[in-house]
Amino acid sequence: MTVYLVIDIEVHNPELYNQYVEQAAGIITSYGGRYLVRGGAITPLSGTWHPERVVLIEFETMERLRACFGSAEYREIAHLREISTRSRSVVVEGV
Repeated sequence: MTVYLVIDIEVHNPELYNQYVEQAAGIITSYGGRYLVRGGAITPLSGTWHPERVVLIEFETMERLRACFGSAEYREIAHLREISTRSRSVVVEGV
């Protein structure tokens, strides 16, 4: 079943975050991940959620997503995201 990784990101160190993005993109695509949204204008519609940046990544299965983010190559760069941003994420199953 297709799954979608939804990430809400506040970037505190753009230089480090850009290093992360440059490396993460190749890793994510090598595991079959496909960026559907990566930044872009955000228009809040209701409630109090006002994200600075949203990323939406599609994976064919939960197993592919887990393999990607559990891989040695991803773990090597994860610290760049952790120290350059504050982020929250969820995985949503598709229909």
